[in-house]
Amino acid sequence: MDSAEETTGGYQPWSEVIPDAARRLLVAAVEAFAERGYHATTTRDIAGRAGMSPAALYIHYKTKEELLHRISRIGHDKALEILTSAADRPGTAADRLDAAVRSFVRWHAAHHTTARVVQYELDALAPEHRAEIVALRRRTDAAVRGILAEGVAAGEFDVPDVPGTTLAVLSLCIDVARWFSAAGQRTPDEVGALYADLVLRMVGSPGRPPGPGADRERVQK
Repeated sequence: MDSAEETTGGYQPWSEVIPDAARRLLVAAVEAFAERGYHATTTRDIAGRAGMSPAALYIHYKTKEELLHRISRIGHDKALEILTSAADRPGTAADRLDAAVRSFVRWHAAHHTTARVVQYELDALAPEHRAEIVALRRRTDAAVRGILAEGVAAGEFDVPDVPGTTLAVLSLCIDVARWFSAAGQRTPDEVGALYADLVLRMVGSPGRPPGPGADRERVQK
């Protein structure tokens, strides 16, 4: 995993994983799962990337699936933290939806390697672990759905189908992890701002004011 990806915005996703050997194995697993997919990755692949022997892996993780579960749990806890923090902040529903989308998209862009594993390897989890992660996903869904419902009740949003719009908003944000590249033309902050504006327009709320020179750029194009 690109170390620059992991430190963007001051966020260290694996800081809670100790000791260092366990953290190195987790980072190596993220790299391997993102590159090859969970099922095509072996424990030998993971240990080799971490510079360790295959036997050393089992000191810290009983199975490959346990590694995936740890990665998925940490990632989904972070997603929930991002969205509930935005939902609980003061301001209008539009302000909170803007903050939720900006921060959620920014995380998926800045940590796209991690996010791809977290968001797209759910079906590889054991049934009990999958149920645990699905419960966390329901809570992230509820955070966004709550913002939308409050916006509708306040007359800020024109959303006839709140559950369906919630799904559309989350899908839009999550998909950033699939295509984002650090070598691209937009930064995570820029993608977050773009998507926040698009989502506000989607729900019938005026987007944030464009930056200086935006009108001139539109005319030139």
